[in-house]
Amino acid sequence: MADSNSYMIPTSVKEVKTLGWDYIDIILFTGDAFIDHPSFGTAVIARWLQKHGYRVAVVPQPNWRDDLRDFRKLGPPRLYFGVNSGAMDSMVNHYTASKRLRSDDAYTPDGKAGQRPDYAVSVYTRILKEIYPDIPVLIGGIEASLRRVTHYDYWQDSLKPSILVDSGADWLCYGMGERTILEFTKAIEAGRNVNDIRKIPQLAFYMDGRCRVKDAVILNSFERCCKDKPAFAENFHVIETYANMMYPPVLVEPVGKGYVQINPTWPPATQAEMDSFWDLPFTKLPHPRYKGKHIPAYEMIKFSVNTHRGCFGGCNFCTIAAHQGKFIQSRSEESIIREISALKELPGFAGNVSDVGAPTANMYGMRGRDQELCTRCRRKSCLFPSPCRNMDRSHERLLKLYSRISAVKGIRHAYIGSGIRYDLFLDEKGFVDETSYPYLKELILEHTSGRLKVAPEHTEDSVLKLMAKPSFLLFERLRKEFDSIVRNSDRKCELVPYFISGHPGCGMREMQKLARKPALQGLYMDQVQDFTPTPMTTSSVMFYTGLDPKNLEKVFVERDLARKKEQKSFFFRRGRNK
Repeated sequence: MADSNSYMIPTSVKEVKTLGWDYIDIILFTGDAFIDHPSFGTAVIARWLQKHGYRVAVVPQPNWRDDLRDFRKLGPPRLYFGVNSGAMDSMVNHYTASKRLRSDDAYTPDGKAGQRPDYAVSVYTRILKEIYPDIPVLIGGIEASLRRVTHYDYWQDSLKPSILVDSGADWLCYGMGERTILEFTKAIEAGRNVNDIRKIPQLAFYMDGRCRVKDAVILNSFERCCKDKPAFAENFHVIETYANMMYPPVLVEPVGKGYVQINPTWPPATQAEMDSFWDLPFTKLPHPRYKGKHIPAYEMIKFSVNTHRGCFGGCNFCTIAAHQGKFIQSRSEESIIREISALKELPGFAGNVSDVGAPTANMYGMRGRDQELCTRCRRKSCLFPSPCRNMDRSHERLLKLYSRISAVKGIRHAYIGSGIRYDLFLDEKGFVDETSYPYLKELILEHTSGRLKVAPEHTEDSVLKLMAKPSFLLFERLRKEFDSIVRNSDRKCELVPYFISGHPGCGMREMQKLARKPALQGLYMDQVQDFTPTPMTTSSVMFYTGLDPKNLEKVFVERDLARKKEQKSFFFRRGRNK
């Protein structure tokens, strides 16, 4: 193995030669431009493996249309290839909710579109397996993780089997992959028995024959799901239930003449482990190959800091829990402060942290009071249909973190750009505890750059129930408290709600009621997103099957693209400025 000194991750033959390498351990192929920042999974995995002594190279956005020289230029790695589509599913990256091709790509230099293929993971993997049939290919990232089992593909309007089948990959690492990929890399290097490798947590693979794993949960087969929509809905309910458990079993899904095996997740990462994932020598910059070029996604996050992983909100349209897990895994204050202090060394930093956040910014440090209860819990959401009594919703630790950040020399502002859950500090009776009002006040007055963005998603209870979101009455309470805080201060701040049109259960009548809601009068109201069914969400299963997977009850679904568009446009046509 190489030494663990910090070096710029190479992306070309010239850069490999400059390092004096005569071999590469792992070569990672990605659909994004390569940005050495902890917000991008490719950089995290590359730096994590580098820390443990492995030589890692990255091939960003390889050309799959020509003579495939990008796939050949670095030769075969000593251990394996890693493949991901980038920070987004390539189909979500390419197409709008109305299935129109997007004209730009935020993860590409100068926002240029068309620099990755549709279904990028499968395309890259097939090419690698054709050129290097004997070199293992491990797939991971969002696209692979959320397509690990039979899933509905909105763009083909059909069910597709596990991406392991479609791509021909040897292995799949799902979720946040540091621990899995390190264990896998060590196993491959040591030449461990393949049966031992098949026991690594958060690893999935395809095998011919019948599964003989004791106590495995056997799902309906891919073929049955294609013929029977209720069978697909049942599968998803089982998968989702176990995905939100701390100690789930092995899942097995038959397909063709074999099966896909999904190994259980690791236990939630400890604070020390979380710190180790971030305390790596990231440059926080795009690779030098992009000198002089603008990468929109980087500009958005370059001065941001992640505080934790996971989300226990359990929204039906969201993939966060399926990828990052339900249980909150927080970094230490010291690790976060170190990262924020180091921002001063970045070019262009003027003292403003753009986001101190995560999937849900105000879940930092939150966990069940009795962890023993959490280990047995099967709830998808700790907040819906009502907050779990075991969940400690105190914002004390977060307020302490904000205080420490504000004391860092050279930091002028630390904004919260990530979403928040107002049902963490508000309920139908008012503020949840003694930290709730101080948190909201500080959030509005100290950490909001003029607009506080929140996501009630809808106003009608029938739709909110299918979204697994709280009653709109809670938003009305939030607005009352927000207006009071702003009115009694010298700050100017707007409350900006986000909504979704076209979600299962939502028709024109529901959108009409939303647009006429008195509680929205006078607010900035252009934040409406047309629902896009993405792989591995409850909402997508409802969209395809017309059934609620939890109970198999029928659900209204608007599938017609013109009427979906009308739902969204009706909102703007009615307006909120009357």
